[in-house]
Amino acid sequence: MKAPSFDFARPKDLQEALKLVAEGGRPAAGTQSLGPMLNLRIAHPRLLVDIRGIEELNSTSENADSVVLGACVTHAQIEDRRVPDPTGGLMASVAANIAYRAVRNRGTLGGSLAHADPAADWPAIMALLGAVAIIAGPNGARAVPVESFMTGIFSTALAPDELLVAVRIPKRSPRARYGYWKFCRKAGEFAQAIGAALHDPERDELRAVMGALQGPPYLLPDAELNDAALAAAGADAYSRHLHVVALKRAVAQITE
Repeated sequence: MKAPSFDFARPKDLQEALKLVAEGGRPAAGTQSLGPMLNLRIAHPRLLVDIRGIEELNSTSENADSVVLGACVTHAQIEDRRVPDPTGGLMASVAANIAYRAVRNRGTLGGSLAHADPAADWPAIMALLGAVAIIAGPNGARAVPVESFMTGIFSTALAPDELLVAVRIPKRSPRARYGYWKFCRKAGEFAQAIGAALHDPERDELRAVMGALQGPPYLLPDAELNDAALAAAGADAYSRHLHVVALKRAVAQITE
């Protein structure tokens, strides 16, 4: 099928983009999810707003406590370590296993979070890392923890007139260890189950998360995995088994 007709705009800066979005425009960056939705006529935007050229959305910064990545940073840039990686390689490894290189060349970190597909990698990883979504709107900027940013399947905390502009990722100590495991039917597909774990002994921090559920990623209280936690995350018996194995394998990566 072919996409429905729509108008197209390429704003020169963030303020112009916000104005167009507030008027009903649909933001577009890598279009690796939006493109198929247009062709299948699942999405019917009146106006498509190309935000790829906005400098603020492509910028990165780093200080002693955190790294900030613009929403339009691509999976390939993270994979190739062309942007700061506060995880010492975990993010690069995750990015390298998203879909295929052609998709990674265009798909963006912010686009993945804003699309809010439960089976995507970044919602789970950014929740594990305690990342914060930086959101801009007509009333200024606000910050939302990524673990609260995704509110349901394909739904987020973004208001219709707001844009996700960046993600702030805390730094851990050099002794921090990370584990990540996902099950896919075949390489390049969305995950059926995701398990991820983080242990920073210098900060006495232990975190674990499950992704690819019927909703947002689920942070396990005190990194405890049990049937009650899985049931609370909405997992059926088959999904529970996959997630138990995925998380155990992720934990094994930080304890071996």
